[in-house]
Amino acid sequence: MLKNIFPHPTSVTSYKTANKGGFIMTDSDGWGQHSLMVLRELETLSKNIKELRDELQGLKLEIADMRVQKDNVAELKDWKQRIDEVCSPTQLKDLKKEVEDLRLFKTKAITIFAVVQFAMAMALFIQNFM
Repeated sequence: MLKNIFPHPTSVTSYKTANKGGFIMTDSDGWGQHSLMVLRELETLSKNIKELRDELQGLKLEIADMRVQKDNVAELKDWKQRIDEVCSPTQLKDLKKEVEDLRLFKTKAITIFAVVQFAMAMALFIQNFM
């Protein structure tokens, strides 16, 4: 019965009447054109769905990256809190200056020691040969 109401576009060559409802369909009624239009719409919808899936996949990747960044920020925040418990940024600055001063003192002390050692060696050398 459905074949009489909605016949295949290539099988209709003349008027066919359905048993119920009195529908009259032919190729001139546009069934072939309508089926092509429906097919084009389905292809367009399929293409749009594929594009949406691709976009959704991209969004999922961006969300995953954001979660990783969120975890990194949380780790840095925890690290900063632990460091702040040990010493403050101003204390770190003061410690850095003290370390630089100690390095400078070490360099001066080693230089003075080397000069004194050289002077003692020269004094002993002069005393032994004179």
